[in-house]
Amino acid sequence: MDRGDYSPAVQQKIVYAGANNGSFDKARQDLAELAELDVGAKQVERLCRRIGAERCAERDESVRVYQHKPLVERKRAPEGVPAPAVVAVSVDGGRLQIWERTEQAAVACPLSPSETTDEPESKGSHWREDKIGLLMTLQSEVSASDPCPEIPETFVDPTRILKLARELKKQPALGEDSVRDSGEPETAQEALQDHPKWAPPEVLEKRMLGSRCPWPEFGPKLAQAAWSAGFYEAPRQAFVADGSDNNWTIWREHFSSFVGVLDFIHALSYVFAAAVAGRKFTEGWAGYVQWITWIWQGQVEQVVAALATRQVELGLPTEAESETSPRQIVARALGYLQNHKERMRYPEYRRQGLPITSSYVESTVKQFNRRVKGTEKFWTEAGAEAVLQLRADYLSDDKPLLRFWERRQNSESGQRRYRRVA
Repeated sequence: MDRGDYSPAVQQKIVYAGANNGSFDKARQDLAELAELDVGAKQVERLCRRIGAERCAERDESVRVYQHKPLVERKRAPEGVPAPAVVAVSVDGGRLQIWERTEQAAVACPLSPSETTDEPESKGSHWREDKIGLLMTLQSEVSASDPCPEIPETFVDPTRILKLARELKKQPALGEDSVRDSGEPETAQEALQDHPKWAPPEVLEKRMLGSRCPWPEFGPKLAQAAWSAGFYEAPRQAFVADGSDNNWTIWREHFSSFVGVLDFIHALSYVFAAAVAGRKFTEGWAGYVQWITWIWQGQVEQVVAALATRQVELGLPTEAESETSPRQIVARALGYLQNHKERMRYPEYRRQGLPITSSYVESTVKQFNRRVKGTEKFWTEAGAEAVLQLRADYLSDDKPLLRFWERRQNSESGQRRYRRVA
């Protein structure tokens, strides 16, 4: 339809393979084996970049229009869009490697590879953060009281907690939440799903965003997506995230009407690290069980007081002190809980039928990472942005690419819009 090399139906197959396989070359192999299409890896890449760029342009135009609406209109559901009963918004960061070619190379090869197996001399400097957003419609009931006042056994099982702490990579050397991958982010959610007396909200639909844009630009994109789905008029709303300042800046600027919920598992990891710091495990474990039970029951102030007492026992950390020292670990945990205690009213969140963990968005990050992350994968900024957008489209339950292909075919004039690159 656009006078390109492939029909619209074939283009859809190529883009699907390119966005959902581990590499463009693997997409080429699958297209040859499953669809009997002889398409080179470079052709798959170019088409994914083209279609992804078109989707990014649509997204950015929608954000521009949304930002020019009056504030009162931005806080309402769009005409004809019913407001869901329960919604949750979460954000997190993933990882990928960006390697831009030199200006001279870019002139010689304007469509430089989004992926390459040529590793630069210094790989460590190429890791960058991508931003991932998750919007969920949920189903749950409001209870008269906390439906689960007793902490699930999973969270006071030493074997599972040690494993969970390792998966979250919350070793003492780490400070505030940073770019990382949780080994098994589903663990916490599975523990809650298996609880005999209480189950977290049921997920009805997921919509996803992925971008390499700066955090201040990601907030409006997430807000526009929430507005278009009617989230701002939902009777029950939650914004669930770990303790990163970037996450809570987005909450303050775009979702302040939503109930802010600090991910329970990240709070658990800080409490566990502080409880066992500078103590024999048996003694530290007893302290952890008491503290995490208080956290589960919403008695955060008691944990803060206990941490403050422990800090006095150990003394304040010095500037030159190692981050792995017990004093540093306790100080970080104390600051973390003090900064986020207003977002840790877990009994009330359970009573309202709201989620209390960010495991859903952490699982979403893993789904993006399967396509874009790898020690052998290097992307240009344009290539990464295009594939992140396509990946978000394919992972979203509302299937936005189906509507995009229909719009694209209806708008084509039959004239070539893209320069063919040899």
